[in-house]
Amino acid sequence: MAASVERHVDRVSQRSHRGPLPRGARGMARRDPHYCDSGAGIEHPRPADEPRRPRGAIPPRGGGEGRRRARVDWVLVTPQELASALARILTELVAERGADIAITEQDTQLERPKNREHGDWSSNAAMKFAKRLGTNPRELAQEIAERAAAIDGVAQAEIAGPGFINLTLDAASAGETARRVVEQGEAYGRGDALAGQRINLEFVSANPTGPLHMGHTRWAALGDSTARVLRAAGAEVTSEYYINDAGAQMNKFGRSVLAAALGEDAPEDAYPGEYIQALGRRVREQLPDLAELAGTDREAALEQAQELGYQLQLAEIKDSLERFNVHFDVFFSERSLHAAGDGGAPSPIAAAVDRLREQGHVFEEDGAIWVRTTDFGDDKDRVFTRGNGVYTYFAADAAYYLSKKDRGFGEKIYLLGADHHGYIGRLTAIAGAAGDDTETDITVLIGQLVNLDGARLSKRAGNIVELDDLLEWLGSDALRYWLARYPADSPLALDGEKLRSRSNDNPVFYVQYAHARTCAVDRNAADAGLDRSAFAPELLTHETETELLGKLQQYPGIVAGAAELREPHRIARFLEELAAAYHRWYDNCRVLPLAGEQIGDLHRTRLWLNDAAGQVLRNGLDLLGVSAPERL
Repeated sequence: MAASVERHVDRVSQRSHRGPLPRGARGMARRDPHYCDSGAGIEHPRPADEPRRPRGAIPPRGGGEGRRRARVDWVLVTPQELASALARILTELVAERGADIAITEQDTQLERPKNREHGDWSSNAAMKFAKRLGTNPRELAQEIAERAAAIDGVAQAEIAGPGFINLTLDAASAGETARRVVEQGEAYGRGDALAGQRINLEFVSANPTGPLHMGHTRWAALGDSTARVLRAAGAEVTSEYYINDAGAQMNKFGRSVLAAALGEDAPEDAYPGEYIQALGRRVREQLPDLAELAGTDREAALEQAQELGYQLQLAEIKDSLERFNVHFDVFFSERSLHAAGDGGAPSPIAAAVDRLREQGHVFEEDGAIWVRTTDFGDDKDRVFTRGNGVYTYFAADAAYYLSKKDRGFGEKIYLLGADHHGYIGRLTAIAGAAGDDTETDITVLIGQLVNLDGARLSKRAGNIVELDDLLEWLGSDALRYWLARYPADSPLALDGEKLRSRSNDNPVFYVQYAHARTCAVDRNAADAGLDRSAFAPELLTHETETELLGKLQQYPGIVAGAAELREPHRIARFLEELAAAYHRWYDNCRVLPLAGEQIGDLHRTRLWLNDAAGQVLRNGLDLLGVSAPERL
């Protein structure tokens, strides 16, 4: 990366007519403390020094700071636009050499240099392709930089070290980001990278035999955030909860609820926990004749108790998810896979084996029906129907996958718990047997367990920490942010003390506090008569403004990357960086005029930047299902 290049730097172009932005000039800008509500309702008057305008920067139009400017449509250059321009330049150079190399924007992606002396954006594209083009990296970088210097909005292009290309934007083009963010509002950061893709995202899918516990909580936060991020990148996403409401687990649940409802001793294999007793009491209240029925027809009583207990428990699960701000488009019942179709048509699970047989992947052995999943990388072939005619769990998985395929979904994403690691091979094999591309049509993400005080949780053991308990203890915002802040495959412990604190050590508080500060600035601006009636982006030259604008420019790329990689934690980490940049700007650049000071275009333009930062903080928090409070 450009931050570690050697000392020698060659300047290729400095376009004085556009107004270069020397780093020294930015760094020499006077400290300009911010005068506004800090969040505690206290105003701190500060000196009125304005930052020095860099040599060569475009001068103010309209005859003075106090006069409204006419709107000027400056050129806005985003990292994505620069990457696209560099890809075109490199494609031209490849063609001129007669080489057969395909260049994409992924090959010219830009990084934000850590050292601000190395420009606004840096690319290592020359080092990637120099050898294949029969030249050395610095010579290729020189050619790219000479052409990149002609891009509108680029003040200068430099080569550094072994062949880095460092690009510096002029102040007006960089500052234009603030206006685009404000004008696009909630749409800023949304794109079309995944447009046209229909994705089914299944997550949580806990058995309706008990409340959601802390492990489910993590999968709920990750799944819902992933769905939001995918939609922001243009994908059509259906978030789905698979209800395991058939089979032995449900029978055991029914026996547990019936015993509790009748006041009997629990069966030896019953589900433990007070929640079973609570369900039993509710079942008894709603089925007052249950005891009498049990005396004459135990099976009928069991069926009624099981069904009502199931409906009550599923309703509680949905209520808990709603309080957690997690929304599902579809609740898919496993029972529907076993139900016969209209007009006597076979059930989906029966039809599934016929479809796989037609594909040539089914064989029979020892009276059982098998699917040859080893043809698709599974570690063993799987039984579909046992010799006694009973369908296996694998059969339901296969029928469910085919249902998703039949509903028109391209990619099917499964977010599963750590105890489902063995499902990767079998689900991938099902996709292959169904005729799908196992590289693109199925994704299995495994989420690791969550620990609290070092104790893992088990619903069967009865030591349940429920989602509702966590919501009462920490609140939805802190819980969702913390759980979405880490990759799905990393172990995670809940730090309750940190998440309940109102300090910078609490990441969600830190980010929300930055947003609340932007709102405080808006309130104080309204009181002072300051509005966004003028916009002069060339005035945003303080080093903290350059940093903040750079972060705002990065946001669309962060969203696209998080969607492409299915990693919503990238949004959380970015928001913390953005909040830090905003807090530094807030401490150094004053938005509001001092008492008796005339409102000028710098005040108005900084209000644009303040509102742009608030908008991106809001947009990012929404992708994580976290609120953006106006006051803290």
